[in-house]
Amino acid sequence: KILVIGLKPSLKVWMTFPYGRMDPSSVPLLAWHFVAVQNSVNPMLAFCRGDVVHFLLVKRDDSGAIHVTKQRQLHLHYDLINFTWINSRTAVLLDSVEKLHVIDRQTQEELETIEISEVQLVYNSSHFKSLATGGNVSEALALVGEKACYQSISSCGGQIFYLGTKSVHVMTLRSWRERVDHLLKQERLTDALALAWSFYEGKAKAVVGLSGDTSKRKAVIADRMVEILLHYADRTLKKCPDQGKIQVMEQHFQDVVPVIVDYCLLLQRTDLLFNQIYDKMSENSVAKGIFLECLEPYILSDKLIGITAQVMKDLLLHFQDKNRLENLEACIVHMDITSLDIQQVVLLCWENHLYDAMIYVYNSGMNDFISPMEKLFKVIAPPLNAGKSLTDEQVVMGNKLLVYISCCLAGRAYPLGDIPEDLVPLVKNQVFEFLIRLHSTEGSVDEEVYPYVRTLLHFDTREFLNVLALTFEDFKNDKQAVEYQQRIVDILLKVMVENSDFTPSQVGCLFTFLARQLAKPNNTLFVNRTLFDQATGLTTRANLCILAQVLEFLCSPDDDSRHSERQQVLLELLQAGGIVQFEESRLIQMAEKAEFYQICEFMYEREDRYDKIIGCYLRDPVRKEEVFNYIHNILSMPGYSAEEKQSVWQKALEHIEELLLLSPCKAADLVAIHFGEQIESIITKLQDQFLLFQFLRSLLDPR
Repeated sequence: KILVIGLKPSLKVWMTFPYGRMDPSSVPLLAWHFVAVQNSVNPMLAFCRGDVVHFLLVKRDDSGAIHVTKQRQLHLHYDLINFTWINSRTAVLLDSVEKLHVIDRQTQEELETIEISEVQLVYNSSHFKSLATGGNVSEALALVGEKACYQSISSCGGQIFYLGTKSVHVMTLRSWRERVDHLLKQERLTDALALAWSFYEGKAKAVVGLSGDTSKRKAVIADRMVEILLHYADRTLKKCPDQGKIQVMEQHFQDVVPVIVDYCLLLQRTDLLFNQIYDKMSENSVAKGIFLECLEPYILSDKLIGITAQVMKDLLLHFQDKNRLENLEACIVHMDITSLDIQQVVLLCWENHLYDAMIYVYNSGMNDFISPMEKLFKVIAPPLNAGKSLTDEQVVMGNKLLVYISCCLAGRAYPLGDIPEDLVPLVKNQVFEFLIRLHSTEGSVDEEVYPYVRTLLHFDTREFLNVLALTFEDFKNDKQAVEYQQRIVDILLKVMVENSDFTPSQVGCLFTFLARQLAKPNNTLFVNRTLFDQATGLTTRANLCILAQVLEFLCSPDDDSRHSERQQVLLELLQAGGIVQFEESRLIQMAEKAEFYQICEFMYEREDRYDKIIGCYLRDPVRKEEVFNYIHNILSMPGYSAEEKQSVWQKALEHIEELLLLSPCKAADLVAIHFGEQIESIITKLQDQFLLFQFLRSLLDPR
């Protein structure tokens, strides 16, 4: 049992701590030391007997009362015969086979193990066993005496003295610098850098020799790391194999150069990296190439943005020589390119089809968001206007153009990131003004109006309209944006009216787009009816609303394409209030012809004709199975009149055979709940014997 007793101002037991039964031959050990815990320094007692070390912290509270608290135990896999504090964070333990274990107190990590049997440690056996007086001691004391070495080990000033039979040995912790130098002497430069970095981050254990505040300590360590890095670079070049395959040389530098780059960036010493280190690496062409290539992952992860002009130039040339153009493009769009010859980079990108990089250079280097579009339009517009097919490369350019326009109008940078907030309105206005230009800058005399909108419609009507639709989603209370929206819609109609090159499918895409816009709540869009009438090619009464012509297109029974999308668009339009524009009986007729059963359901529900909706479900291949829930809900839920429920009940009974064919089990459940009195008549009505068998089985044995 451990007793912690206070002597002043009066004798008082502060704590009693039993530690259970132990091996009687184990040596009891006690060791005090002042330690820093939670920004205060207090005495800590370490005691053990056997293989478990207990720590007790003594603290005084604000009232002056003394408290002793248990700290985390240290469990060992060996028996101790000595415990010595070497400083407040580090303890040195000696086990029964004379091995020293250096332990970090906070993490309980074993930092080092040293064999000291050659010391020939002096034990106190003769005194504990009282051999001089005939062994007149207790059996317990005699047992402990086998391993007792209390007077043979002492600590002072960060040193531990061990008394041997022929000499005294002194153990001390190396300073942080000595530990690093020790690894350097063994030519373990990577390990030396890793250790130094752990000192820099404050994660190293048993640190000795670092004083001052954090910034001062970091500065001292950083200076030493710079020395190591320069030495590492020199050593790498000297150790390079003079002969052999190029792969051997590449592997040699690949093992080292990334380490040097990594630590330079961790220390935020790009000046060192791109001046002294790069100058050294440039002495060897292989080393230079590896250096440039290992910058790539740091650039792509945005850990390295600013690069000197010379290194950037060499990087571009190296990737170009290696034909790693995709890697080059990926790097360019992550870098600050203001220090480069922008025209040279643009030319390089254009010649090598690096369109993402070209756009990025224009945007980031010159805040020019229009020139990239002009360059791309010049390539894809002529073949489209001539009715020719585009090459694969031109299709790629067109797709990038659409994505780029979408990004600009959404305030996002291309190909990644965001446009600076103060530039977003300006960029949106510039892009809109560019798209709706009446003529291109270098257009011929016979150029058709609105060439850019026309080109995009010819390239991919649906995707261009999708881009506009996404852009319009962001328009709320922006008056300028709403004006642009109206102008774009007017231009779309005008372009399609005056050009017969657009297919019915393309015109259909426009109608779908317009219907979605018109269906939006608080829609402010006005559609020029005259233009729209011409576009539809329909003969309409003068007072026929534009929405009626949209209906004609959406409900066209001859068009099987995008059936569900057209139905959904019309449903949104009706739900937004567009139904007031239509003659309802005609709408139902057209919806039935087009097999728009959700539209039919919407209309019948408005008229409280719930029985008719059963037929909508049964004819809709997508929603057939939902008919059972629908019938059950109408017949079970409140809110429907007796007449309405009766009509649904009657209609369901009329379709009972169809319901059984659809799902005998669900139909049987429905009959059991709502048509119990009609079972006999249903059985009589069923002519198909197998269907009758399924019905009866489901009725008698529901699953």
